[in-house]
Amino acid sequence: MSIEIRGPLELPARREDIELKTADGLTLVGELSVPEHVPPTATLVTLHPLPTAGGFMDSHIIRKAAARLPALADLAVLRFNTRGTTSPRGTSDGAFDGGAAERNDVAAAMDFVRDRGLPRPWLLGWSFGTELALKYGRDHDIEGIILLSPPLHRATPEEVAAWAATGLPVIVLVPELDDYLRPPEARERFAAIPHATLIAVDGGKHLWVGETQTRRVLTEIVAAVNPSALPLATQWPVAE
Repeated sequence: MSIEIRGPLELPARREDIELKTADGLTLVGELSVPEHVPPTATLVTLHPLPTAGGFMDSHIIRKAAARLPALADLAVLRFNTRGTTSPRGTSDGAFDGGAAERNDVAAAMDFVRDRGLPRPWLLGWSFGTELALKYGRDHDIEGIILLSPPLHRATPEEVAAWAATGLPVIVLVPELDDYLRPPEARERFAAIPHATLIAVDGGKHLWVGETQTRRVLTEIVAAVNPSALPLATQWPVAE
């Protein structure tokens, strides 16, 4: 007997409430999810959408990555509230700083990954989170970055172009019907990174609403990070 994997269904994993300590003295709240029975093959460090527009560690794609990918793809998933952001897990110290002081939040997450010995970290940003990944990801020892619905409002052309010299994978998922940056303009804006992989998602919207869009996003994430786990299961066995 099995059930369909969709919506808020949470698959088995070891989950732990964690705290991150920033260089400027703040405590950020979050959660680490890892595979239940095997070591993780890679780590997703997730960066959520704009907190002043409702983004937080439970924004649905990030929540579903943590709910599904430890079981389906043997990934560790770290999610947390950036400074001043509230979710059911709690409120992180400090106040939203428009992406400036959030540099310390990214660094605190990467310090946690290093201290825990979590393998092969990738930055996974969504909307505002893509700005943080582009601006600050080069400061850290990472495998690459995955950008969901990048608006390119805060990351400068120079910060984008700087990724060309890193040689690190830059995976960009751009919804066809995005509110801020659609595929034709995205191709122009990311042309400064010749090796970037830009994936235009037909019918996609900025918030990736619906199970079809969720599965597409999670599939592209796993394709970059642990392709041997594909195709992702859509059913999960349950005891009768």
